[in-house]
Amino acid sequence: MAASLFTLGLNHQTAPLAVRERVVFHVERLHEALSELKRGLVREAAILSTCNRTEVYVSAEDKPAELASWLARYHHLAPDELHPYLYTLPREQAVRHAFRVASGLESMVIGEPQILGQMKEAARAAEAAGTLGSLLHRLFQRSFAVAKEVRSTTHIGAASVSMAAAAVKLAARIFPSLKDQSVLLIGAGEMIELTATHFAAQAPARIMVANRTLERAERLATRFNAQAIELRSLGERLHEYDIVVSCTASSLPILGKGLVERALRARRRRPMFMVDLAVPRDIEQEAGELDDVFLYTVDDLASIVSANLDARRSALEQAEAIIEAQVGQFMHWMRLREGVPLIRALRDEADAARCEELERALKALERGGDPAQVLEALSRKLTNKLMHGPTQALAETLARLNRPK
Repeated sequence: MAASLFTLGLNHQTAPLAVRERVVFHVERLHEALSELKRGLVREAAILSTCNRTEVYVSAEDKPAELASWLARYHHLAPDELHPYLYTLPREQAVRHAFRVASGLESMVIGEPQILGQMKEAARAAEAAGTLGSLLHRLFQRSFAVAKEVRSTTHIGAASVSMAAAAVKLAARIFPSLKDQSVLLIGAGEMIELTATHFAAQAPARIMVANRTLERAERLATRFNAQAIELRSLGERLHEYDIVVSCTASSLPILGKGLVERALRARRRRPMFMVDLAVPRDIEQEAGELDDVFLYTVDDLASIVSANLDARRSALEQAEAIIEAQVGQFMHWMRLREGVPLIRALRDEADAARCEELERALKALERGGDPAQVLEALSRKLTNKLMHGPTQALAETLARLNRPK
């Protein structure tokens, strides 16, 4: 059976955070996961794993059930724990979905640009693992081109409200003025950099960046007139901060309930505003149950970041039109690509017929046959052989069309 294209996954629209964080593929294990897929299940594979989604793009025989079982097994889940949250998108739906994801139309923040970089990382990881074949390579490259066209010809990202901006808005509801507050940012990635930009614009009393690698924290801190500390110092310093925003790639929580509880005692019950933008979560869920702790996750911010949707509706319609046109072009390419084996088989069959009739003609000439008659027989038999298949197919098609309904 010929391999086809489909996508299997879950996202912030189909699965709660408690489920999404259990199926994250960490960077250090991505190569291993892709190799495992290629060995026994698919021809090509790429895995996109972000805060809001885990999706597997594959070229394989049509067996999404086996892929769903593998996904559950890989993350030590029972299949029925995962099944209610999964979606499977075959062929054209998979292409449309990839284009929409790259363009930011499937994001929690419509039009956000980070997802494009994450998709490029997914393609690079698949290429490094040897699982990015010609079909997925083409799909991802077209996705990047479509995203570029959407962003350059529409205003899809102009009115977007980022998670970082939403965090600032929430903080302003808790504290009368952010100018009097101390801000702690945990991590040094793109999301924390964006968060630092938004909080720095509010001129808080101070900003501290904590990271496992002090050098990375210092590089980010110098850009915002902030300070930097190592992650291991949090136990001694957490109580100093009114606002805490965390987004790391840690597979385990960084701030536990006990650590937060000790910080609250040292603060004499002054409130702490905490935003956990990581998946899996950096801050234990139980910490949010403490008095004087206001803890928000990425899902909690959904209502705020969607408030600007009306301002983007016109741009959204333009983006959808661009994507539909590009989906049509990609499916045309796929149909042509799938026709290549048939064309090759026809050519091989024609060449075999040519060789057979040529050999017969040469033997006839060796026996002293009349050259004109031999050539006439050669051309007639070759024509009959080459036309037999197409003529039979045409006759069957006409018979079906003329069959009484």
